[in-house]
Amino acid sequence: MSSLARPAPAVPNRKEPLGLFMDRPTPRLRDRVLEDLRARHYSPRTERAYLGWIRRFIQFHGRHPREMAEEQVNEFLSDLALNGNVAASTQNQALAALLFLYQHVLDRPLDRIEGVVRARRPARLPVALTREEVQAVLTELEGIPRLVAMLLYGSGLRISEGLSLRVKDLDLRRGEILLRDGKGQRDRVTTLPRALDRPLGEHLRVIQRQHEADLARGLGRAPLPGALARKYPNADREWGWQWVFPATSHYLDRETGIRHRHHLHESVVQKAVRQATLRAGLSRPVSPHTFRHCFATHLLENGYDIRTVQELLGHRDVRTTMIYTRPEPRCRGVCSPLDRAPSLASAPGRYPDPPVGIAHRQTPV
Repeated sequence: MSSLARPAPAVPNRKEPLGLFMDRPTPRLRDRVLEDLRARHYSPRTERAYLGWIRRFIQFHGRHPREMAEEQVNEFLSDLALNGNVAASTQNQALAALLFLYQHVLDRPLDRIEGVVRARRPARLPVALTREEVQAVLTELEGIPRLVAMLLYGSGLRISEGLSLRVKDLDLRRGEILLRDGKGQRDRVTTLPRALDRPLGEHLRVIQRQHEADLARGLGRAPLPGALARKYPNADREWGWQWVFPATSHYLDRETGIRHRHHLHESVVQKAVRQATLRAGLSRPVSPHTFRHCFATHLLENGYDIRTVQELLGHRDVRTTMIYTRPEPRCRGVCSPLDRAPSLASAPGRYPDPPVGIAHRQTPV
């Protein structure tokens, strides 16, 4: 037998694993999915969501996706609605992940999927606070979460957009914020409140001193999008590319081996807003996204046209803005028939005592 081993025949159209996780073996399918997602510039959050749904799909049937087709996808999606009681948006996300898997990764596009039990999408109205309620919640906040919440309310940003801002995205002189790669990979410009010039300027000076101290320690490198790190090797150390709201610690990038400082995590602001809402005495649920609702609602109440609000929010379709910015009920300004008969309300009768702390409304004249 010859000492020279015969090379193995090449397998056509076979993608090699990426080797993203050096500390443990990685299934080839996971590498393929990641490769195709990143080739199409999907966000890291979408990567995690799609990988999670593909994993659940495989565990549900106990078979490789190549051995399954439309029937198994139908069963999985129907089970999510019937037994999982998931929302319509959750089921749509699972469907999108499986369609991506079969079309782009396995090169086997699915035919029309029929008979799926679809979760009903409820027609919900967004929660919008009054100006007094917004002020009450913001007053109970402090520190960086307060500054983030004020920016969300003053500029109409999503929580992910506010926390992923770079220093170069802020134009304090013109009062503008340039948002890069927003939802749907669309850029847009929105307003930067003049009321934040002083607190935001002071915050940036503190962050700049922190960045200079990191550089002195051999750190101070922010992760760059796409291939900018190869095109501009020193850009990740520049002040303009640093996060406006950086995290308090560094992390080690497994792919590059570089210690980065990421931006502040969303949960920090979410917990702070939740606690501030309780201290303010509000019974309605309030999240950081509520400030975006309030931004759009209060602009419309101030007389701004719907197209302007649409551009500031970054909606592709104006119908989305119309639903998103109309939390007020249709009965606004309608006088109830009971208010037209005040003698009925003032007539003697048996009424339960109101709970302590509940104030009565005054009957409109």
